[in-house]
Amino acid sequence: MTDFSKLLNPEQFAAATAGDGPLLVLAAAGTGKTRTLVHRVAYLAEKGVAPDRILLLTFTNRAAREMIERAGQVVGPDVAMIWSGTFHSICARFLRRWGSALGYAPGFQILDEEDQRKLLADIIKTTTANPKDFPKKEVVAKMISEAANEQLPVETVAARWLTKAAGFAPEDIVNVARKYEARKQELGSMDFDDLLVNGLRLVKEKEHIRQMVQEKFLHVLVDEYQDTNGLQAEFTDIIAAGHRNIMAVGDDFQCIYTWRGAQIENIMEFPNRWDGCRIVKLERNYRSVPQVLAVANTVMRDALGQFEKQLRPTRQGRGELPRIYRIYNGKAQAQEAVKIVREMRAEGYRNSDIAILYRSHFHCIDIEKAVNMAGIPYRLTSGVGFFEKEHVKDVLAYLRIIASPRSELSFLRFAMLLPGVGETGARKMWERLGRVFDPTREEDRAAFGKLLGAKARPLWPAIERAFSLAAERLERNERGMLVVDFLEAFYSGYVSREWEGEEAEERLADVRELANDLADEDRSLDDYLANIALMTNLDLRKNDPAQDRVTLSTIHQAKGMEWPIVIVPWLCEGMFPSAKAAEDGRDDEERRLFYVVVTRAKDRLSLMSPMVRRAPEGGEFPVEPSRFLREIPRGLVDVRRVMDYAQPSFGGGQQRPSYGYGQRPQKATIYKTTWRR
Repeated sequence: MTDFSKLLNPEQFAAATAGDGPLLVLAAAGTGKTRTLVHRVAYLAEKGVAPDRILLLTFTNRAAREMIERAGQVVGPDVAMIWSGTFHSICARFLRRWGSALGYAPGFQILDEEDQRKLLADIIKTTTANPKDFPKKEVVAKMISEAANEQLPVETVAARWLTKAAGFAPEDIVNVARKYEARKQELGSMDFDDLLVNGLRLVKEKEHIRQMVQEKFLHVLVDEYQDTNGLQAEFTDIIAAGHRNIMAVGDDFQCIYTWRGAQIENIMEFPNRWDGCRIVKLERNYRSVPQVLAVANTVMRDALGQFEKQLRPTRQGRGELPRIYRIYNGKAQAQEAVKIVREMRAEGYRNSDIAILYRSHFHCIDIEKAVNMAGIPYRLTSGVGFFEKEHVKDVLAYLRIIASPRSELSFLRFAMLLPGVGETGARKMWERLGRVFDPTREEDRAAFGKLLGAKARPLWPAIERAFSLAAERLERNERGMLVVDFLEAFYSGYVSREWEGEEAEERLADVRELANDLADEDRSLDDYLANIALMTNLDLRKNDPAQDRVTLSTIHQAKGMEWPIVIVPWLCEGMFPSAKAAEDGRDDEERRLFYVVVTRAKDRLSLMSPMVRRAPEGGEFPVEPSRFLREIPRGLVDVRRVMDYAQPSFGGGQQRPSYGYGQRPQKATIYKTTWRR
């Protein structure tokens, strides 16, 4: 028999070898959650529990495979018989066996995302009066998915998503959703959300199947429990109700996906739902140096409504204090990030040991440009650079028309944004305009307006006015306002109609940051656009998977990962925490997000807080350091002012200082920062 006490620390041992009954394992960051689960599986197998009577639920199939493989190394290959996988894959197995009780044949088809969107596209095309003006198939798919996962009527979710400006009613979405459901039934198929919905129906509505499943699974283990939604929590509660041997492993401090359905209440209320539940806390951290953990503990010290936990370091030796950089602006921040990367390389770290993690995609625009110019290989976890995003390319097409009236591809992309204009129609317009369109000329604008159909014509006056301001904007060096004019005239409404919700907000934030970036450029519009084209082509080489690369990622995409060196930009009020999160009352989740990013760092942590943000009209305005930084006791961090700059001009349209990378104007104090002691 394996002596688990020699393989695990006391808390891990207590969790892995716990007796029967409900158990909540609160596994703080870097405390060996996976190791504990692996040895729990091994312990149960050695105890004589038949592997096929153990159910292990995870959020990725890779995690399930890793746990089973590692458990097999401890107790042998028999653990391969365990029922393990994601909630979706386990529900699919249930439905293959017993789905006939719900009217499904064992060979039902599982629709992937592409299949689902093709079905919806066909239904929208044949059902709606104006398919081009209807919400995109991706948006409709998200509404249907949200309704399924929250167990709400589609009409309720559609009403929450849609706005008056969208020009259609929730009933339109309900009609498409009904036809989509009918079409799936005809095909004998299910999409991914149906797997969860029908898996729950199977064990909830069919008593004989529920009793069989409850008897079969003697032990139920759930990983990343803080990320479960209502469907998943109810599913596991029902299955485990027979023997009451459920082990939920998670960390409420790391619940950062509520915007996509995770319900923190599931883990917080777990002890109340399961009478006699024991709680084991894993607090010994094996990842980070003590100095990083001291900051992490401070982050959550005053958080309300959380399970109290304290990360305790196991790594010994002297480490550096995390650094807070007080930097002038976004460009200086990007330059300092490049400098840190080079310094770490000089100390012997690889590029792949370094991650730059940010709250939102648009926070990386200066950094992406800076690492590109510095020749540092990097990878974007999204796989798409800032300037390659669909909505950013839409706005760049608008700008290219202004800069280059003979840019056919830009004209076609812009024209096809308008309602009722497809590719064929856009090409006909281009030919009728003589293969040139200069929007700064009144004659060209009038000619274009006459070519528009009834759907697009009402939108044209506002767009025409935006175009008419272009020459004046360029003359007055207000390039960022070109983007603002386009947003206000047309594109903001377009984004809201096409995407809606959180995704629309993120895309609009990207576009606003593009306006700021353009305003901050000393180069002409032509040179700016040419440089972007060059940079996006270079990205192909930078993202070569064979290279040793620095990681650029949002914090959400980085959860579950770790790096020796972590750099976090834009720790300012309104950026992190985000203004939208504050508006929606999600301050607690922003705090958890900051905790997650701090605990990604193993050796060095750099927290950056610029003093000013740029504005699209060319001015700059001061920003306060993030509340999360201000809460850190002064003795736990090394606060560094990178440079002192000439006093800036704040406010719209005022002249900003004319310095760039590496330039050092006369010294002056900008403003002081107050730190809690």
